[in-house]
Amino acid sequence: MVNLPKRVVVKLGTGVLTSGIGQLDTARIAAVCAGLTALRRAGTEVIVVSSGAVGLGMGRLGLKKRPADLAKKQACAAVGQSLLMQTWQRGFEPHGLTVAQVLLTHDDLRERARHLGVKASLQATLDYGAIPIINENDTVSAAEIKFGDNDTLSALVASLVGAQYLVILSTAPGLIDLHGTGEIVPVVEKITPSIEAMAGGTTSETATGGMISKISAARLATKAGCGVFIASGAEPDILARLFSGRSPGTFFVPSGLPMESKKRWLAYFQRPGGTILVNTNAVAALREQGRSLLPVGVTGSRGTFVAGDVVDIAGPDGKVFARGETTFAETEISCLAGRNSGQLKPLYPGRKRLEVIHRNDLVLL
Repeated sequence: MVNLPKRVVVKLGTGVLTSGIGQLDTARIAAVCAGLTALRRAGTEVIVVSSGAVGLGMGRLGLKKRPADLAKKQACAAVGQSLLMQTWQRGFEPHGLTVAQVLLTHDDLRERARHLGVKASLQATLDYGAIPIINENDTVSAAEIKFGDNDTLSALVASLVGAQYLVILSTAPGLIDLHGTGEIVPVVEKITPSIEAMAGGTTSETATGGMISKISAARLATKAGCGVFIASGAEPDILARLFSGRSPGTFFVPSGLPMESKKRWLAYFQRPGGTILVNTNAVAALREQGRSLLPVGVTGSRGTFVAGDVVDIAGPDGKVFARGETTFAETEISCLAGRNSGQLKPLYPGRKRLEVIHRNDLVLL
C-alpha cells in the first residue's frame, strides 16, 4: 500500500456482515478486520460505521421480514446492537485491538455543542488506539432525529473527522452503468443527473437505501473534500487493493477544497426549519464578494425560526444557495427587510451589529 491517508472512514452494510437474516458471515468479518488492522499498522487511523443491528436482532428474535412498526424495529436494534459489538470485538481480538461503541442520532451532530463533543470523543478514542464502531442509535431514533441510513451517517462522520477517504463496502461492486455498457464506472469526477440515473434502491429485507443512498452520501462527502470509494465487501483484500491504486470499484473524486469545521457543520449537519429570502444584489454580494447578509438585501422569510437558528438563504428564484446562523427571529424579518443600517439603528439602539447573517456564520451550498 502506498500514499496511505491519515484517516479513513469505512462503512459496512448489513449484506457484507451477514449471509442471511441474523446469520453472521464470520469469515468475511475476519477478512475485513485483518484489512482494517493492516491500515492501522501502516499508520492510518480507522473509523468504522457498521450496519447490522436490526438484522441481527431480527435473526435472534426469529423474524423473517423487517418490521414496519417503528417500535418493533427499535426492539430489533436493541437486541442486535450488543450482538454487533460482540462480533466486531471478536474480529479484532486476534490483532490485539479494542473497539469502542458509538451510537448517534442526527441531533448529536446537528446541535453545535454536541457536534463538537462527538468530534472530541472520537479523537480521544483514536488517541487511545481503539477503533470506533459507529452506528445510528436505532433504539431511540424517530423520524425527526434519524439520519435516514448509514450511508448518510458515514458521509457525515467522514466530514466531521476530516477523513481523507470514505470507503463504502456493500454487496454492490460499485456503480454500474446499467443503461449503457453494463460495466462498473471506475471514476466519477462529478455527480450529474446521468450518474444519479444509474442508481437503484434495495430489495433486501434487512438493508435500507441501496445505490441511491450511496450516491447521495458520495455527494455530501466529496463536497466536504473527502474522496469516496464504493466497492464490494466480498472482494478479497479489498482495502489493500483500494489504497494501492488497484480499485475494483468506483471512486468519486472530491470537489474543491475542504471547508473549515464550522462551515462543514453549517452546510451538512443541519435541517433548517426556515428560509430567508433575498434579492439579486444580495445573491451577488454573498456569492461573489463573500459579504455578510445585510437587512437591505432581505425581501422576506418562510418558516419559523428564532435568533441563533440555522436557516437557508434563497434568491429571487426560490432556490436555496446558502445557509447560515441568523441573528434575527422570523418575526423580525418583515420589519427589517429592505432597510439600511441608518434606518434600523433607532429600532435596535443596543445592537452593535445589524447583519442578518455574518459572513463568518454563513456558507455557500
